[in-house]
Amino acid sequence: MSKSHKQKSEHTNPFLFSIELGFFAGFIWGGVRWLIYTLRFTKVIPGFLAEPFFKHEFLMTPAGHLLGYLCFIAFSVVASLLYVLILRKLKGPWPGMIFGVLCWSAIFLAGSWQFLQQRMFRLPWNTVVSEFCIFLLWGLFIGYTAAMEYTDERKREQQTKLA
Repeated sequence: MSKSHKQKSEHTNPFLFSIELGFFAGFIWGGVRWLIYTLRFTKVIPGFLAEPFFKHEFLMTPAGHLLGYLCFIAFSVVASLLYVLILRKLKGPWPGMIFGVLCWSAIFLAGSWQFLQQRMFRLPWNTVVSEFCIFLLWGLFIGYTAAMEYTDERKREQQTKLA
């Protein structure tokens, strides 16, 4: 096997990586979102992203919760695609945390007229803080995972030692 072929096969495909990353980010943090809703830390229903497309009464049912969970996974896949395609070379946890805060801001500040039943400033503070923290950790998960995959120096050091 030639040296150039060996190096090409070891690079991660950004598209497939971001789909996998987004799925697990949505699966894990969507589950945490559902849990904090169940424990009444937030009043924002799990299906808030589906609010423009489905009736609020449906989204309050178990089927609506499942639909909301799946919508959060789809949202996470799209968000991770954007992050990996644009910001994957940034190092450390901060870019991912800023990305999570920007997504939270886009949904809860700019998009509150479309996604949420109530405006953000009318929501209880424990809801605002809980949602902020979930999106902060969700962004950290996406950003730091992408940073470790695309900027990890240990992988490159092993490749140069083998060559």
